[in-house]
Formats: sequence, C-alpha cells, structure tokens
Amino acid sequence: MENLNYLAFAMPAFFLFVYIEYKTAQYKKKEDLFKYESSVSNVSIGIAERLLNLFVAGSFYQLYYWVYDNYKIFDVPANWIIWIALILATDFVWYWYHRLGHEVNIFWAAHIVHHHSEEFNFTAAARITTLQAIIRTGFWCLLPLLGFHPTMVITMLLVHGSYSFFTHTQIIGRIKWLEYVFITPSLHGVHHASDEKYLDKNYGDMFVFWDKIFGTFQVEEEKPKYGLTHPLKSYSFLWMHFHYYFEIYESYKRANGVKAKWKAVFGSPADMDQDIRPELEKRFLQDRNLKLKQLRFKGYLAFQVAISTAMLMWFTFYYTSQSLPDKLFTAAFILITLINCGALLEQRKWIYYLEYGRLLILSAYILYIQGYFEYLFIPAAVMLLAEKSFSLGRRYQNYVLQTK
Repeated sequence: MENLNYLAFAMPAFFLFVYIEYKTAQYKKKEDLFKYESSVSNVSIGIAERLLNLFVAGSFYQLYYWVYDNYKIFDVPANWIIWIALILATDFVWYWYHRLGHEVNIFWAAHIVHHHSEEFNFTAAARITTLQAIIRTGFWCLLPLLGFHPTMVITMLLVHGSYSFFTHTQIIGRIKWLEYVFITPSLHGVHHASDEKYLDKNYGDMFVFWDKIFGTFQVEEEKPKYGLTHPLKSYSFLWMHFHYYFEIYESYKRANGVKAKWKAVFGSPADMDQDIRPELEKRFLQDRNLKLKQLRFKGYLAFQVAISTAMLMWFTFYYTSQSLPDKLFTAAFILITLINCGALLEQRKWIYYLEYGRLLILSAYILYIQGYFEYLFIPAAVMLLAEKSFSLGRRYQNYVLQTK
C-alpha cells in the first residue's frame, strides 16, 4: 500500500467540481461560461502537466530536502505560529514568482499557457505546464533555504494550490468584505483579463496584502474580457505550449547587439514586437480562422479525453510500481491522444496518421509484454492492408473534418 499514490483521486475530484460548476452555471442561465472547444483544450493541458510531473515531481521534493539539509539559514520549529508564517511566506514567494512570470519574457513563455483561455472557469485552472512547475520550484526553494522543513513546505504548497483552484470561477460574484484580506474569484478574474486597466494586476494567489503593498491591486469594475491581448488563432496542443519560445527566438535573431539580445530573452513581454506572432502563425500554419459546423465528433473527442484521464489516474495510482516500458508506453499514448485532440479541433488532415501511430504503439506494447515484440510487423501489415482495401483514412477524415 505504501507504493500507491493517492493524489490520483485529485483528478475525479477536479471533474466533480467542474461538473458542479457547469450545472450551477446552467441553473443561473450562464451557459456561456463554458465553451466546449476551449474546455477540452484546458483539460488536455492539465492532463499533460499531471502526467509529466509524475516523472519530475520526485526531483522537486529531493531538491527541497537538499537545500534544507545543506543550506538552511535558520532552524525553524513546527508550531502554529510558524505555520501562519509559512503560509504568508508561501504567498509572498508566489507573488514575486507570478509577477516575474508576467514581466520577464523567458518566464512568461512558461506562464502564458495559463492565460490563453478566453473562458474563466475551473477548467482554466488546469492550464499549467511542467515548464512552469519547474520554474516555480526554483522560487519555492527559498522556503527550505530559510529553514522551513520540506514536509511543511510540501504540505503548504498543496493547501496553497487547492485554494487557487477555487478562485477560477465566475459563478461566485464579488464578495467585497473578503477582498480586504483574500484573493477572491472576482479579483483573480481581473488578473486573467485582457482589458488595459486590468493588465498586470492581482498577482497574489491567496492574500491581497502584497498587491496592495507593491501597487498592483485592482478591484473588478467592468466585466473583464478574459484571455490574451493578442489571442492565439490555434487549439494546437503543441503550438500553445511552445509558440512564445519561438517568438523569443525570432526576436533574439532580429536583435542587434548584446543589449537588444538580452532584452529579447529577459526583457518585458510588453516590448515584444507584435508583428512576430502573426508572422510565425503563418509560417507554421497556425493562423486559420475555422468555422466548424455542429461537432459530429464531440462524443469521440470527449471519449479520448475520458480515456486519457482514466489512464492518467491509473498511472498515477500505481506509478512507483510500474516498469520503465510501462511508463514510456502510457506517457506516449496519452501525449499522442492529447495532440490528437488538438488536431481534431484544428481540423488537420494529417490527423489519421496519429491514429495509426497510436494503434501501432498500442500493438507494440501488447506484443512486448507478451514477449512477441519481433512480430510487430504483423499489426503494421494489417493496418496497411486495411487502409489500402477500405480507405479507412478517407472515411475517418470524412467523419472528423467539418470545415466549411
């Protein structure tokens, strides 16, 4: 039992809260708070982050212990006053990590994914990347460096993260009296807004103290418009993760002199050449303005998300007892499925190649665990024969490609 990871149950809990939020939005006649394509995109990114974090989270914890054991400045005891100090320190570190994530290009490249969504609900809270988790882990190391025991730090990060999940919703209106102390859904909605008056505001995750002290506090006045000031024109899973790194690289290439090149990497996103993204979108075919008919493949897409979620839950629960081939197969299968979901929403004609690739990976894994991996050519030949005989690729495309 000690090898089981009970964090696996966070996933069904997430979907339970999303379902409650959705039904509440229906009850309040606010169905527009959810958009199917965007919600699928949000959940897909969340699944990828949970999956990849399984491979690196252990390193995060080991890093905390290494810093604590070798470099702690103070011996901090564990009493109730220290726990209060820790939660304040955690939110203070978060404030500066979060603020720098908006003010420094290389950090914004990891954080921007969280702000892509033009809807603001619990699914948007899932838009976290592993790159973002790695960066903020470097900031969290300040806590064990000060002398907070890693067990305390890890516990507080779970509490801190849980609180921030519930600030991503519109079904709760302004709670003015609570805004004197805590970040509320209304205040965090301001942070996710692209309106000029709301930009770069409310970086705190739990408390409003730091925003008020450092001049970044803003209450909600007009209803926010959520998302980026220059929205993406793509649901591509890979493009959403890496487009800003391409933008930094392009800006770096164009820069003349050391100072300009430094600015391209460590300067402010506000100074980024706004012509770069449209140019890259055209170069990488990410500038399509799709007009989808009623999504016939909606059930098929939901099924893929459900399969990915179920596999991730099982994978998380038994992670420590699985072999390396088990881990590599599960990770590859889930990631290809998530790329497939983005390709469905993007209506890419090459999508059926992904389906064959996924079937081939599944076949390879089954043959491997049965000890017949050398017979992989058989399912490959069957797929090729079926395609030639029944034009499965064309039939599949006729089903999923629905652009006007």
